Amino acid sequence: MEKIERRLMEPISELNMATQQFFSRFFHRFSSRLQLLLLHKGLIYVLIGILLGRAVILTEILPFALPFFGAVFLMKKDKAFFAALSLIAGGLTVSIEASLLIMTSIILFLIVNRIISHFFKDKLKNLPFTVFSSMAISRIMFSYMTSTEVTVYDYMMTGVEAGLAFILTLIFLQSIPLISARKYRQSLKIEEIICIMILLASVMTGLVGISYFNLQAEHIMSRYLVLLFAFVGGSSIGCTVGVVTGLILSLANVGNLYQMSLLAFSGLLGGLLKEGQKVGAAIGLLLGSVLISLYGEGSAELMTILIESMIAILLFILTPKAITASLARHIPGTNEHAQEQQQYVRKVRDVTAYRVDQFSQVFKALSESFTTFYEKKEGSDEERETDLFLSNITESTCQNCFKKEKCWVDNFDTTYDYMQRIMKETKENTYQYNLKLKKDFERHCSKSKRVEESIEEEINYFTASQKLKQDVQESRRLVAEQLLGVSEVMADFSKEIRRERENHFVQEEQILDALQNFGIEIIHVDIYSLEQGNVDIEMSIPYCEGHGECEKIIAPMLSDILEESIIVKHEECANYPNGYCHVSFGSSKAFRIDTGVAHAAKGGGLVSGDSFSTMELGAGKYAVAISDGMGNGERAHFESKETIKLLQKILQSGIEEKVAIKTINSILSLRTTDEIFSTLDLAIVDLQDGNCKFIKVGSTPSFVKRGDKILKVQSNNLPIGIIDDFDVDVVGQQLKAGDLLIMMSDGIFEGPKHVENHDVWMKRKISEIKTDDPQEIADLIMEEVIRTRAGKIEDDMTVVVAKMEHNTPKWASIPMSKYYDKKRTG
Repeated sequence: MEKIERRLMEPISELNMATQQFFSRFFHRFSSRLQLLLLHKGLIYVLIGILLGRAVILTEILPFALPFFGAVFLMKKDKAFFAALSLIAGGLTVSIEASLLIMTSIILFLIVNRIISHFFKDKLKNLPFTVFSSMAISRIMFSYMTSTEVTVYDYMMTGVEAGLAFILTLIFLQSIPLISARKYRQSLKIEEIICIMILLASVMTGLVGISYFNLQAEHIMSRYLVLLFAFVGGSSIGCTVGVVTGLILSLANVGNLYQMSLLAFSGLLGGLLKEGQKVGAAIGLLLGSVLISLYGEGSAELMTILIESMIAILLFILTPKAITASLARHIPGTNEHAQEQQQYVRKVRDVTAYRVDQFSQVFKALSESFTTFYEKKEGSDEERETDLFLSNITESTCQNCFKKEKCWVDNFDTTYDYMQRIMKETKENTYQYNLKLKKDFERHCSKSKRVEESIEEEINYFTASQKLKQDVQESRRLVAEQLLGVSEVMADFSKEIRRERENHFVQEEQILDALQNFGIEIIHVDIYSLEQGNVDIEMSIPYCEGHGECEKIIAPMLSDILEESIIVKHEECANYPNGYCHVSFGSSKAFRIDTGVAHAAKGGGLVSGDSFSTMELGAGKYAVAISDGMGNGERAHFESKETIKLLQKILQSGIEEKVAIKTINSILSLRTTDEIFSTLDLAIVDLQDGNCKFIKVGSTPSFVKRGDKILKVQSNNLPIGIIDDFDVDVVGQQLKAGDLLIMMSDGIFEGPKHVENHDVWMKRKISEIKTDDPQEIADLIMEEVIRTRAGKIEDDMTVVVAKMEHNTPKWASIPMSKYYDKKRTG
């Protein structure tokens, strides 16, 4: 039976789910279209203008129209004409005189604004004074035109009206951007909420006189707004909104004076009961309305007040949850606001933590460079040092002895054993007591006294040298541990770091306007960076059904708007039709680099003393590096490899190039007392403007092939690790699309046999190459060098070729400049 019921209920549940999806999709599309109509098409300014044109306070003052027009004229110039028409039309519904006054004040405003702008360039600071003077002049002119005698009272009311217009201009400048933007800032201050409420209360003043069966429109809308803000922001916000709204309404109609108390008390109770959801907030409004009405108006108007409150409650209940949630995200203290802030913090936190992790890896790499190569067996080091010590002794004593051949050829093991034992005994101060060893050595060596004296003289230097090497090794170990500790500290710190994102509200609104005017539906835009070459923008769009409109349409349009190439960096598509796709856009590079490498070890071996690297750096840079260790073999390979490894880590962490080179030099100088050093040839290309920086430390020249022209790049610096401190010379070269950058080690540059001028030979060979493929060029250069040596590889050889090319996005730009320029001038 249960299975049958379950099967019968399955179609019903599917129908309910389909119905919910339908209404959700319908509401989303309706709200998006309504938002587009109100904000982008300018209908919101027409509606506000009509109501503000009707707004009259103290029975004759019209202070709202001109401040609204002035604010719109400054911030939304393309909507100013419609705002002016709507204000005049609104005044016409009150009286012809009111309409004429508004029209006169607007005309005077345009004239005065033109005059003032010639003398003062700061339009924002000039606007309140322009409104004040235009309002005062138009009221005085109108008074003289409509009255035979202008009294002191008229002048006083003119001052009041112009003063109110001055203050309202400041308020409208703060509030209009907040209500017209489809993406508010992440939180609204109490002052901003009050500015918005003054604007809304001023708009509701235009509803005064509109009634139906004694039900006042301004009472219904004011209670609805108080109820909405109390439910979203709590009792403090609800009470504040009630006081401000009631004050403005009481100025428009003295009979509405009790509305201040009613709205404030209702907002307080509605906020206190908001935990009961919409029903609780509605009960708070009913209780406040009933109590204040009984106290102020008595029972005569009780039914009217109750009906007005019930209509406001009905509008509140019909308000979609999406609107209340969106409003709550911008009011501090709400859960929605906290969640929104966490989303913003999460991205920047991750980016910052990633940067700290990179620095941690740099310090870890430095630590490893002190420990990896020198972890050798102590026995092999002691034997090598003993051999070196005994070779110095024999050079000064046995070299001129007539028995040299007999001792060191015929009896090598015996001689070496005696010398080693004497060295050990002398070092331990026990040789003079070992008479047997003395006598045996005297019988074996004809110059035993001289050898013993020489060993005794050299042993002190030998002991001091060993002690110094042990101290250096201990210092290396200590530095390695310290660097590793710093790395671990930074790695832990990256897990805890937090940072707020920077907001770009004006640009977000402009991009939204441009895209939605083109017909693309955008939920919201978050701009994290607008730095040239480092743009970072995130968007949420409705489910695109896999059509790729972000890559094909939005990215090209952003490229035209921001005047640089923008691409899709990351995209998370929705898993269901009613979801949203989250997309990250970033800067594309103006150039891209293709590389080719030819590499060979001396004698065709497997271990080369040359090392190279091509690496992507942050901030749109690309690096090519070649390092040549001294000599050949494993030790030279280690030195060059460590140089490249340290360079890559340090550069990718964002440290400046010259500082990176000096840091590597200090590390290599400190790390070993042997005469081991390496060269470094580094080229860093800016992929945005094509500028290339060459840093050459003991390296050979590089060449740039541009068509038939060959450019030589060289610098004079000692190899890394020779001296502790040196100045790094940086050579700059502007590269262009199609240029070929050719870098090589000395095995390539100085490799050709029987060549007197290597520069001329290399330029000629490069100019003779017809292909522009980097890998083919590298192979041909190496082949030419080896051919001059009859096929022999007599030194380590490395050549790296990089080709600059224009980086063209997959989809071309969609021009938006005409509309976007119009928006910016507005």
